[in-house]
Amino acid sequence: MRQGSWRFHRDLGPATVWGYWAKNPENPDRPTGMGYLGPTFSVTKDRPTVVKYRNELPTTHLFQFVIDRIRSGDPQLTPVAPPPYKSHPPFPANINVWNVVHQHGGFTAPQSDGMPMQSFSPDGFQGESYSTLDPDRVRRNEAIYAYTNRERSSMLWYHDHAMGMTSLNIYAGLAGLYLVRDPADKQLGLPRDEFEVPLILQDRSFHRDGSLAYTMTEREGEDTPVVNGKAYPFLAVEPRRYRLRILNASNERHWRLKFAVPRDVLPQPTLPFWLIGTDGGFRTPLQMLNFLIGPAERYDLIVDFSEMPMGTNVTLTNYNAPVHYPGGAGPEISEIMQFKVTERLSGGADRTTPARKLKLPSVSPIKPKPRTRRREWVLYQQKLFGTMTFNAVPFMEPSQDFIKAGSTEIWEYINPNHDAHPMHVHLVNFQVLNRQPLDAAGYQADYEKWLEGGRKPADKPVLTEYLTGPPIPPDPDEARSYKDTVKAYSEMVTRIIIQEFDPPTDTIASLAGSGTKFPATYVTHCHILEHEDDDLMRPWTIVRPRD
Repeated sequence: MRQGSWRFHRDLGPATVWGYWAKNPENPDRPTGMGYLGPTFSVTKDRPTVVKYRNELPTTHLFQFVIDRIRSGDPQLTPVAPPPYKSHPPFPANINVWNVVHQHGGFTAPQSDGMPMQSFSPDGFQGESYSTLDPDRVRRNEAIYAYTNRERSSMLWYHDHAMGMTSLNIYAGLAGLYLVRDPADKQLGLPRDEFEVPLILQDRSFHRDGSLAYTMTEREGEDTPVVNGKAYPFLAVEPRRYRLRILNASNERHWRLKFAVPRDVLPQPTLPFWLIGTDGGFRTPLQMLNFLIGPAERYDLIVDFSEMPMGTNVTLTNYNAPVHYPGGAGPEISEIMQFKVTERLSGGADRTTPARKLKLPSVSPIKPKPRTRRREWVLYQQKLFGTMTFNAVPFMEPSQDFIKAGSTEIWEYINPNHDAHPMHVHLVNFQVLNRQPLDAAGYQADYEKWLEGGRKPADKPVLTEYLTGPPIPPDPDEARSYKDTVKAYSEMVTRIIIQEFDPPTDTIASLAGSGTKFPATYVTHCHILEHEDDDLMRPWTIVRPRD
């Protein structure tokens, strides 16, 4: 992790940014990186990866004014604990920069998971949960993590997860892709090499000199689309099928995406595409015209440009999706990038398999049983624009949720608020079970009465008494898909089912102490990063039955 320089557009001056750099095996004195974001990991399924992370960032933050406001107790930015809990500073008084790396979507032992209190600073300060493998081989500003790569073939990502400043650190540039490859995929006939294009979607704002402007202390979202580190980019494409692997790496913004074409090209102004995968890998192909993607979600698409006349511009557009879906404010962004059909078809005909004929691994639905354990996560906000917590408990409080190893659970995210929240669960993949409308005002009022009355278990509001309609099936793009992030829609209960809580216990890459020891604590949190920093995050713990 180091500071560098990056130009987001040819008409903008250079910006100071943060990014990940990798050691160059051919020239150790010249690391590999762009300055902004980080190199893409491309790994083989079931072959583990070991990474040493070194923090070489400055000790003053790129957005120090936000750090100062948090430290001063600004009520809009500083987590305020609901009674009877006491508030705690999110980071130490003498620390302006600290970092830790989370492999998002990974099947990872907790000591390599990159949770917030595992943070460490450039000058060697370490959080209370800091951990590293092979400690004799690290300095105080370093950590060694081991990744199992036992996930399905999928696109994960890695990003900063530091306590209290994740939003600022990712905004500065600390994010990158992590591709898990299965050699068997070569037989599927998917677009490969230059025809497989990862797209990291973000929104950013800039000062007149081209430097990054962080404005989310004043408003929701930013005003400029940035894809793979470039503002309003284009990609010259051939008239053939492409595989586009899209990550929403925005801090807050939901995007509703479609591929717009000129009116005289197709009978409708939108180019259809096929969804072939989500967060956790492949699914049965589904033809679509648009989709809503929340922060941290990934969508794997096949887009066919073969019917486009040469010279056609296909525009990836965003529509009807405020920053905080469905009713937020913030700058509107309509056009994101263009695909210019200007390249001649290379290598003869397109020999990839048409999407409707793809034979991809199918996903069998996880079926709950009558006695499957249900666990509630209530999104509680004391007052408008105030701190949000799960179950009215601050993040810093010890885990209160203990889960038996190997068990199946249904988690219910109860959202009485007016915004959707993308909920991420570390370690596991899950399936979206259903959603159900909620008497949000009635539930919120009675929940607050319960809190004020001392949180007596017998008096807690019973969720089923506030449901106002039948369960709604998952959205078509979610159904029969593996996910690690789900959109918890406003004034609804969103249910997910997790088939097995089974962290990796075997030694990873022959490193002593790399497997999971019980009890094993992970976290769930909102992936609107400003909400995560403002305490919408809680630990949960896996225990063996005898623990």
